[in-house]
Amino acid sequence: MNASPRVRLSALLRTPRKWALPFVAAVIGLAVGLLLRPASLSRYDMATTAPAGEHDHGRQVTIWTCSMHPEVRLPAPGRCPKCGMTLIPVETEGPEMAGVPRLEVSPEARALMGVETAPVERKFVTAEIHMVGKVDFDETRQATITAWVPGRLDRLYVDYTGLPVRKGDHMVLLYSPELLSAQTELLQALVAVKDLSASTVEIVRTMAEATVAAAREKLRLLGLTPEQIAELERTGQASDHVTIYAPVGGIVTRKDALEGMYVSTGTPIYTIADLSAVWVKLDAYESDLIWLRYGQTVEFTAVSYPGEVFHGRVAFIDPVLDARTRTAKVRLDVPNADGRLKPEMFVKAVVRAGVAAGGKVMDPDLAGKWICPMHPSVIKSAAGNCDICGMPLATTESLGYVSADAAAAQAPLVIPASAALTTGKRAIVYVELEGTDQPTFEGRQVLLGPRAGDYYLVYSGLDEGQRVVTRGNFKIDSALQIQARPSMMLPQTHPAATTRPASAPTTTSAPLRPTNPAFTARLSVVFDAYLAASQALARDDVAGAVAAAGLARQTLSAVDMTLLSAEEHQAWMASAEGLDKALAELAGAADLQAARKAFAGLSESMISLARRYGPGGGALVRLHCPMAFDRRGADWLQRDRQVRNPYFGSAMPECGEVVETIPATAGQGARP
Repeated sequence: MNASPRVRLSALLRTPRKWALPFVAAVIGLAVGLLLRPASLSRYDMATTAPAGEHDHGRQVTIWTCSMHPEVRLPAPGRCPKCGMTLIPVETEGPEMAGVPRLEVSPEARALMGVETAPVERKFVTAEIHMVGKVDFDETRQATITAWVPGRLDRLYVDYTGLPVRKGDHMVLLYSPELLSAQTELLQALVAVKDLSASTVEIVRTMAEATVAAAREKLRLLGLTPEQIAELERTGQASDHVTIYAPVGGIVTRKDALEGMYVSTGTPIYTIADLSAVWVKLDAYESDLIWLRYGQTVEFTAVSYPGEVFHGRVAFIDPVLDARTRTAKVRLDVPNADGRLKPEMFVKAVVRAGVAAGGKVMDPDLAGKWICPMHPSVIKSAAGNCDICGMPLATTESLGYVSADAAAAQAPLVIPASAALTTGKRAIVYVELEGTDQPTFEGRQVLLGPRAGDYYLVYSGLDEGQRVVTRGNFKIDSALQIQARPSMMLPQTHPAATTRPASAPTTTSAPLRPTNPAFTARLSVVFDAYLAASQALARDDVAGAVAAAGLARQTLSAVDMTLLSAEEHQAWMASAEGLDKALAELAGAADLQAARKAFAGLSESMISLARRYGPGGGALVRLHCPMAFDRRGADWLQRDRQVRNPYFGSAMPECGEVVETIPATAGQGARP
């Protein structure tokens, strides 16, 4: 007959292990050590006063810190409340220096640390913005040849795309009966004017001449050139074919029709692009938009012409950002008389923006000038209208440039970029103090503006002439942390971790839901199996933890649901699913690392279960180890307060502290 889960659990805990003798020896050694060590080295000695004589001179104060947790700072010796390591003494400055991140070193130590400084100064700096993009057609220089009248394409003189054409070149020979009818109307009107030339009725001659003018205009609207109309009037021979000429010069980029096709009015036949000027479209990151202005000169290079630099002007900055790439399109107008820049070529561009005080862009070539808002190539020294579009010119100051040249503009306050330590929320620097006997460095929190090349603009926190550390600032900050003194990267300690004794844990104050005693008794077996797994991991026993998880899972599946109310049943089903999954993961662990990872997830479910239904059989305490899983931390449950860490085992058995007490369910007595 199978034994009950509780009998098997007891047998599991009583099974002899290879670790029994070493464990007993370790316990005896620990007891002897506790009897022989001084009282001042008690693990939880958290006295608030230092030994006599340390404050006699008001200059040096001995504090105690942990070599693995430098934020722990205690006034008396003992053990680290986080990992249990023995605290080490550190001498710091007197009480008047408390909270000030300041480090004093010898000249030799400074040389070994490789500390370098630079002055805080006002100077004009240049921001370099690097962008990539490609060449594109100038949309304003494209034209489409369409059929102005319905007809048949009897001849296409341009057979394929890519051919260059000049303005006025013949492109299409179109047969059109409608065009023949319009030419006949003009010829008939001319004959009528000739016959009425001798008439004495003025109104008749005027009407005849108006008919001729209307016929000419109709032919012009149907696509005939003035030369073709004049030729028609000279010869007096109407033609059923018309030749369509190129309206602009350029490259034929599209051919949309074939010979013999019948087309209607407006049908596209060719597309011509003038490549004597092109656009260059660049992608600018949102952090660089602060330095970009309309009309700026941009240098770029193309892969096809290595070593050759081309120039263009910013003609458009997209007002909308691309949500996927976090970039905005910047368009350049670039002359291309030789046609070497071809659409779809990749380019790399750079903008060099001069920076004045307040982060304003400075360009001496544009200071005090007038520019066209539509055509940036039109720049004048006085107000006027654009030579291309006729729009009124605008001042460069209205486009974000400084109103004076470099000689009159105020230089910004800057520091080298390597001097700033950015933490995501703050920017800090270390300043070398003047007038001290030894090299002394003090941390300052500063408000920085945008980065311009190798410099940061400083808005507040520093004064001109001070010297900031540009090399070795991380070493200074690390030295302060190792000495358990205030640093800029770690400005505040955690009082809860440094001053709360581990013997005074918090207690859960939320009321526990009373439930069926029979259900709680059955549930206590699951808790016992969990605690057995915790003890097994604390002694690095994978097999014991796996066996305990299997027993807990079997017990969990046998819980009687009829012992719960409808509300409790629903809550239990939600908890049991995650609990069973965590137990299955632990029961299938192949090694110690996998078992401890699974145990962390199981502990979260068991803590939630204990708070809701009560642990049964006595109170439980929740412990926390901040070092587990690369300092992410993890919790677990025990019956007593003696730390037995299941995540480190024999490597660090005392790492952890009691952070919560979960009392037994109301009405429960001793554990059955």
